[in-house]
Amino acid sequence: MSSKHQSTGPKVKDHQPSAHESLPLPEANAEAIQFLSNLNQEELQMLLFSETLAMVSDTGEPQGELTIEAQRGKYKDEFGDLSHCLLVHAFSRGFMDKMLCGNSVLGYLSWDLHIMEQHTQEFIKFHILPMERKMSLMKQNDQLAMTRSVKEGEDVKTKTTFFPWRSTQGFVSEAANLLLLRMMAWRQLVPNNAQFLALDTEGKLCHSTYQALGTQTIQVGPQQVDVFIVEQTVHSTEGIPTSCQFYLLSDGHLAKRIQMGSPGCCMITKMPVLRDKDEIQPGPVFEKQPLVWEDDMELYSKFVDRKEELRLSHASYLRQHPEAQALVSDFLLFLLLRQPADAITFAAEYFGPFAKRNPPTPSLRSSDRLNPFRSLDPERPTD
Repeated sequence: MSSKHQSTGPKVKDHQPSAHESLPLPEANAEAIQFLSNLNQEELQMLLFSETLAMVSDTGEPQGELTIEAQRGKYKDEFGDLSHCLLVHAFSRGFMDKMLCGNSVLGYLSWDLHIMEQHTQEFIKFHILPMERKMSLMKQNDQLAMTRSVKEGEDVKTKTTFFPWRSTQGFVSEAANLLLLRMMAWRQLVPNNAQFLALDTEGKLCHSTYQALGTQTIQVGPQQVDVFIVEQTVHSTEGIPTSCQFYLLSDGHLAKRIQMGSPGCCMITKMPVLRDKDEIQPGPVFEKQPLVWEDDMELYSKFVDRKEELRLSHASYLRQHPEAQALVSDFLLFLLLRQPADAITFAAEYFGPFAKRNPPTPSLRSSDRLNPFRSLDPERPTD
């Protein structure tokens, strides 16, 4: 892992590398990697929807809104190649202790929830010293580049860190975490003893775990619903662990979110329309029925129309080519005059001279030969 630092503003502090930067990077365990590898596109497509939750204080007063959107998207990488991806956008805006605050997440993910690019922003409008944090994650060749900037008043500190791409196996970004929670609710399953990777509030790579806390019945508007509770804990390497509880409906909708240690929470105020798993029903069996088209008014009408269309087409052709009608009339006249026993052989010999591949021969050499394809050369006398 390598990093670069840049600071601007009146207050600039030299960066002193900590002992943690020399430690080996944490790794996700096999259970976490296997859970991510078992995700399938059909299930993820059922989790693409938008939802809005109200931010309320511990006394129940509204403080703002949280909106989460997940949909299909397209992503252009650093080489200009365009590919299909998952697009996750979450943003909130409200008040905390009468101070305006908010955050946003915009992430592009592959269908196995690997990060392609992500941008996050968080701000708090303190009266004396406003604070703003920005972080960008982007895959660059065989590395994951993280650019993190912190602005306090007029002082801006920027740091860029590069993680080897192989060390990010099992990494769950903030955007991927929103879809991963929906998947756990959809399956009603949390992987046991799984240790994923995440970034803490200081941008350090650390372990992240999920724990199922069972089900609970909560009140949503006028009705009661069952929710599946999942607790996520980010185990920071330098600070204390941070936990957040998610109350999820059966189709992945977020009913309530509680940040441990926070005075408020987010919750829905209106019950959404739940999505059900598609059940494959056996197709109907239709027995084969005899078709009597004369009794079918639609088919009979098509037959009459087609018949009239062909009649008009044939009549038009004969008007444009009178020689064809004369040719047929001559043949019928000869046929009736000669009255051969074998009409097929007679017709073959009559129209034989018109064939391009056959040499010209006298017509009507014989009207009683049985083979219309016999040689027309003169027969040699036999001794």
